Amino acid sequence: MKSPRALVPIVIGLLVLGFWEWYVRSGRVEDFFVPAPTQIGAWFWSALCDGSLASATWVTMRRLMLGFAIGAAIGIPIGALCARSSLARDTIGILSLGLQTLPSVCWVPVAIIAFDPTEAAVVFVVVMGTVWAVVIAVQESVLNVQPLYLRAAQTMGSRGWHLWTHVIFPAALPGIISGLKQGWAFAWRSLMAAEIFVAIIDGFGLGALLNAGRDLHRMDLVMGVMAVVMLVGLLADLIFFSPIERWLRRSRGLER
Repeated sequence: MKSPRALVPIVIGLLVLGFWEWYVRSGRVEDFFVPAPTQIGAWFWSALCDGSLASATWVTMRRLMLGFAIGAAIGIPIGALCARSSLARDTIGILSLGLQTLPSVCWVPVAIIAFDPTEAAVVFVVVMGTVWAVVIAVQESVLNVQPLYLRAAQTMGSRGWHLWTHVIFPAALPGIISGLKQGWAFAWRSLMAAEIFVAIIDGFGLGALLNAGRDLHRMDLVMGVMAVVMLVGLLADLIFFSPIERWLRRSRGLER
């Protein structure tokens, strides 16, 4: 009988939280700088009851999904083009690699100048944080498709769009999904940077809530928002990306 794997991280997490609570309550560290888990939990419950946390999370998720969708829609075809065209790979591909190394926060001044402190500025930063990771991932995934698959399909008369939809993209799909997952992570980071620096009165997201915690010297608020950001990122992986990756492995006979 297999031991339940889910219990292991839960037990370890509870032990860490218990030690953390004891260490703060024992007076070995100031709770102003490192609040106890119960203090963070008290803020979390209060913010949940008054609706501020749900509202900020919804605003952030709306921006994230919109920016990520636009970035993926731009990045996938550009990545495919770079993989199939040496000219595009030597120009757009190299540019994408350079822009990918650029920290997302560098796009914030550009967004503010171009769009003013508006919703469009935040979405622009998220798109810029997403698109280059997706371009590089799709390019490498398509380039790594086995040439044998292409020759076999072409021998049987597959050409053009049929070759792409029935051979290249299915073969490259695991790498493309991994690239989208990476793009999602970069989108998260970009969004937090944008929400911290771009003050939008009508759209108070998690990044702005994090910044408010800094201004108020509320470490429980800061660490609570950080925990929410981590939790949302984990849930996105568990609900969306992990099931797709598991289905791909099973469809290819790599997992039962």
